[in-house]
Amino acid sequence: MLEKIIKKILAFPRFAKALFEKKEPRDNLISYLHEAESLNVVDADTVRMMEGALLVSEMQVRDIMVPRSEAVFVEEGGSPQDFLSKAVDSGHSRFPVFDDRREAVIGILLAKDLLNNTISEDKVNLKDLLRPPVFVPESKRLNILLREFKANRQHLAVVVDEYGTVSGLVSIEDVIEQIVGEIDDEHDYDNEENIRRHGKERYTVKATTPLDELSEYFNVSFQSDDCETIGGLIAQNMGHVPKKGEESSLSGFLFKVLRADRRRVRLLRVTVDVKE
Repeated sequence: MLEKIIKKILAFPRFAKALFEKKEPRDNLISYLHEAESLNVVDADTVRMMEGALLVSEMQVRDIMVPRSEAVFVEEGGSPQDFLSKAVDSGHSRFPVFDDRREAVIGILLAKDLLNNTISEDKVNLKDLLRPPVFVPESKRLNILLREFKANRQHLAVVVDEYGTVSGLVSIEDVIEQIVGEIDDEHDYDNEENIRRHGKERYTVKATTPLDELSEYFNVSFQSDDCETIGGLIAQNMGHVPKKGEESSLSGFLFKVLRADRRRVRLLRVTVDVKE
């Protein structure tokens, strides 16, 4: 099933490229898609997927990665019981393993490998269970990463910054969600955190975040007499319901729409506006 989804996803950028070669701007292509939707030629979910596929080619790993501070790592010297407890508590199936100095990732431990070893009577060194880690830079484009994941049958990569320091994790699910929307499973839960910091002067913000909370967090005044949330303020500033990928500058910050539907904005990326 996943294989079929990925094949369809990878076909969208090729389709878009063919239209671009005919001198069709991306905005025109998106307009055609919405027109086809209004004529019931394609459904709304298909249009959103195609828009997502177009946007993925512009996004980088740093835009969606799970920052190191929030990722679940395990340490090289830990016992099998420590690994098992983390696997159960987190619900994840793959875990980057740090060296004893917590500076370098020496491998990836799969929960199934650990479980197979646990139920076996033979004692195996945990280092023998580690899979080689895959490292990607923060600047890698998501469409390229998706192709590499598929070609190499990989599901998880360790993200490093320009100095080679581990800055986070990115999975194939993270990339696909940018196209098809959230993929909820039994381990997902609603994050009550409205503002999340991903690095120096880079954040993701829920569109439902109250303006008062945003103002207090950034120590900048975001005010409006007509709306109470940052999503509403962005829509007011643009004069329409923003689409995925659109940007708006407010009070020295650049807001980029990461997720949206036809009625409202859902998630924003916030960075310092370099132009201002």
